[in-house]
Amino acid sequence: MIELIPAIDIINGQCVRLTKGDYAQKTVYGHPLAMAQEFERIGYRRLHVVDLDGAKSRHIVNSGVLAQITGETQLRVDFGGGVKTDEDIEEAFRCGASMVTVGSIAVTEPDRFLGWLDKYGAERIILGADVRNGRISINGWKDDSAEDLLPFLKKYVDAGVSQVLCTEISKDGTLGGPAVDLYRQVMAAYPTLHLIASGGVSSMADIQELDRAGIPAVVFGKAIYEGKINLQELWDWQNA
Repeated sequence: MIELIPAIDIINGQCVRLTKGDYAQKTVYGHPLAMAQEFERIGYRRLHVVDLDGAKSRHIVNSGVLAQITGETQLRVDFGGGVKTDEDIEEAFRCGASMVTVGSIAVTEPDRFLGWLDKYGAERIILGADVRNGRISINGWKDDSAEDLLPFLKKYVDAGVSQVLCTEISKDGTLGGPAVDLYRQVMAAYPTLHLIASGGVSSMADIQELDRAGIPAVVFGKAIYEGKINLQELWDWQNA
């Protein structure tokens, strides 16, 4: 059964969603802690938190919100956005993150990323692979690298990475359906990978399609806040 991971994206301490990573297309949905507590009340045990201010600023900004969520819920939080230095990743773990998602540094400073992988272990480091036109995007999706997805993944899977969060940027925040074919390609290439699909989920049917495709996990956010997914119904389906 696919692992369900609701998402909270943070700007200025508020829960928001962007469309295709565009900061100009922002919708505010309230306070992150209230959302996290609601997820926990229903039964969810894991949460994906993204510091969008951090991703844009290239250093962690909303660590206080992370600490509040981890201090006032029992959720296992994977945190990303702005993790660029040793101090950033130490701060994320100090503020209660169970796992940290790292994307840009894996492109720009591979030796640093591999050092973190060695220091913290594959169970605590998630490789972020944000894809646009088949290539990895970095720095809050503002820049496209020369790295193609599958070779990029191979390099790090061979180095011991076991978890990858893959976001298809053209789908993210659109409610247009996930990039199922892309995720199938990744799983065909790396069948033991704990792949976390992200971007475009608009309904429970989308999540069920990913489940049928054998995708291990899915992150979803906007569909929750726009009322496209009933969290209790989804939880009941998973636990039936």
